[in-house]
Amino acid sequence: MRFCLSASLAIVLALGCAVDRPIAMAASLDGLAVDVKNESEPILCAENDNVALSFANKDVRSFRIEAAHPVYLSDGLRTNYEADWTACDMTADPSYVAPGQPRKVTLYEQTDLWVVGYAFPAFWRPSTATVRIGDRVEKGLHLLQVWVLRSDGAEEVLVLYPQDGYWRPRPMTPPSMRNTGYGSSFLVGPVEVDGRPLVKFKEVAFDPKTRTFTMTFEKGGSATLRMASVDANRLALDVAFDRSIEGGPFAMLRSMYVTEFNNDVSRVAVRERGAKGWREENIMKFDAAKATDVWMGRLSPSQHNTTSPDVVFNSFSDGPNPKRPKNEPPPPSTPQN
Repeated sequence: MRFCLSASLAIVLALGCAVDRPIAMAASLDGLAVDVKNESEPILCAENDNVALSFANKDVRSFRIEAAHPVYLSDGLRTNYEADWTACDMTADPSYVAPGQPRKVTLYEQTDLWVVGYAFPAFWRPSTATVRIGDRVEKGLHLLQVWVLRSDGAEEVLVLYPQDGYWRPRPMTPPSMRNTGYGSSFLVGPVEVDGRPLVKFKEVAFDPKTRTFTMTFEKGGSATLRMASVDANRLALDVAFDRSIEGGPFAMLRSMYVTEFNNDVSRVAVRERGAKGWREENIMKFDAAKATDVWMGRLSPSQHNTTSPDVVFNSFSDGPNPKRPKNEPPPPSTPQN
């Protein structure tokens, strides 16, 4: 059974979905409300992120991010992964030559988990952040990929660009399909604008045993991002800060919208504090909200990254652990002697 945001969503399910898969919409009814602000700008180039939804609340210490397949995903769906360079001019974009040669390096490898790093010839930011796994320290890496085991091989489910703090999540592909795409990105930490929104890392460390990233920020403080669960329904990520972030956003959703038929995200739904229902809007018409839950995704296929996931931010908490989403069972009780 699926959970619906509205009657319009139910129509999409009835008409377009042949495979029953849950969507990313776990409501955290007792979570903190955060200030959600739309900082998006219209754009013609589909290869530039113009969607920017910021999240701010000086009391937030932890929250959850979920990525789940769009409601229309079904067997036989025509997919498109090709870049669209229409009306794109990136000649003025900054470019910094990498400190070393382009390379690919396997940072961690076990039967069910791989972490692979890449250094590019150039990047739009200087390569100052270091990457650490155990005693191994790498400098100059621009991309980290996390791969997990699936029944017929391996699958990439999470990407991090450590030099500008951008993450890209995706759930595992359903067994009846071979691949699904990436789409929206997010930032976690003290978001600032330096040409474009970013989070500046001093170091990123990864603990394979707990599947947890620890980010040390240039501005001070740190945060962890733990892969709480990943399967063919959703990828759940739990974020926790060592201290609250004041004076600006603690997170941001980044994506692309040109038109209703050419986007990586086209709709937003918010559960506002004290509201009896969700408010839904086109992503570019939305302005702001004080919300406990925010869903960002699509109700109909796009010609760009057709299978890319929807994203939910919720479970905001002033404690070290996110509020437990209501669709999750309580943790097992500890027997008393």
